[in-house]
Amino acid sequence: MNERDLDAVAALEATLQVFPWSRGNFADSLTAGYSVWVLRVGGELIGFSVVMSVIDEAHLLTIGVCKRYQGQGYGARLLRHAMECARLGGATKLFLEVRPSNERAVELYRHFGFHQIGLRKGYYPAVIGREDALIFDKELG
Repeated sequence: MNERDLDAVAALEATLQVFPWSRGNFADSLTAGYSVWVLRVGGELIGFSVVMSVIDEAHLLTIGVCKRYQGQGYGARLLRHAMECARLGGATKLFLEVRPSNERAVELYRHFGFHQIGLRKGYYPAVIGREDALIFDKELG
């Protein structure tokens, strides 16, 4: 991901989330030096991921794939890449939060060997009230 991708990434994020990250959130991730990636198919930006690493731990902050490309292995490709980049950067463990209602993502993370280690009550904004977050981690070995 680079500065030229920010508008497209923010636009894609807005189609995926009721409470999306802003263009500024993605720009801040670039500035902070996080591991930020986009996935393109035929030149079209269809996915992105953002991973923050600190010493030997990494945190998957956000990941998304265009709805019409979901279920075709692109999310798995992005997740594999995020895990490999974190591992190569020295992380031994990757953490993430996910909405329980995002069943497709929960299934993907479990498929890749992530384990639930906790719950953050009221973590995410929701249309009505707040939604909890499942906390997952995975050893990157």
